[in-house]
Amino acid sequence: MAVCAITASAPTRYISCFSAQNDTVTASSRFKLPLFWPWQKVQKVKVGPLTISPMGFGTWAWGNQLLWGYEESMDNELQQVFDLAVDNGVNLFDTADSYGTGRLNGQSEKLLGKFIREYKGKKRVQDDIVIATKFAAYPWRLTPGQFVDACKFHTEWHFRSSLERLQLEKIGIGQLHWSTANYAPLQERALWDGLIAMYEKGLVRAVGVSNYGPKQLAKIHNYLKNRGVPLRTAQVAINWCISSGTIPIPGVKTVQQAQDNLGALGWRLSSNELIELEDAARQSPRKMIQNIFQTR
Repeated sequence: MAVCAITASAPTRYISCFSAQNDTVTASSRFKLPLFWPWQKVQKVKVGPLTISPMGFGTWAWGNQLLWGYEESMDNELQQVFDLAVDNGVNLFDTADSYGTGRLNGQSEKLLGKFIREYKGKKRVQDDIVIATKFAAYPWRLTPGQFVDACKFHTEWHFRSSLERLQLEKIGIGQLHWSTANYAPLQERALWDGLIAMYEKGLVRAVGVSNYGPKQLAKIHNYLKNRGVPLRTAQVAINWCISSGTIPIPGVKTVQQAQDNLGALGWRLSSNELIELEDAARQSPRKMIQNIFQTR
């Protein structure tokens, strides 16, 4: 997803952007970025044990041929997207073990791991990158042990788990990708216990959920709280989300989209503008379509 960028009046610098065409990286355009983003001066957001940027980037398109037309020739530009984001203070990247199609299943995690290892910036910045990955509620994942297997290293498996694909020692936030309450309610408890098992074994620094509505969110929050596991939720314009106190994670697959999304930073909507947007949202006759994976 991309949003309109606001031209900053602060001092600017030029950065070249590139696009991969037929496996050849060619300069395609130049754009301006503010010399300093606000979070280079102000503390990042503290979420439990994690310190993260006020906006993250989503990577659903990184490996998905069916919906997003991914080709491996795009990897050079995706590396540019990653570097551009990190250079400008973004340290939160959202992915999933199901991101990627066919033989490219898990490709998003593989690319993120590769881009982290090959990042040319400061080591401290590299070490501060937080990966939030989502674990699919596949029908065969019925026990906590299966979730642990989906996460941890296995000497006999090759790129079969998230930590192997990412080549990291620990995941920042391990999340449930969706709830099965609408179609397989008996599986739901196994999903929750799987999160707990990954957390207790030290495979993830924090846990979260995706596609959970407020009612189901309250249930899992209480269940995890009783087991001593804190729940971190890290998921209309991006600035509206930031100004409302949330951490948006827009998807990106091109340098241009990264540029546009970064343009939502460095300024804030006024209180009157926020009120106008919220009023317009309440008065809108159209509601978001409820899908089978989203709970109320």
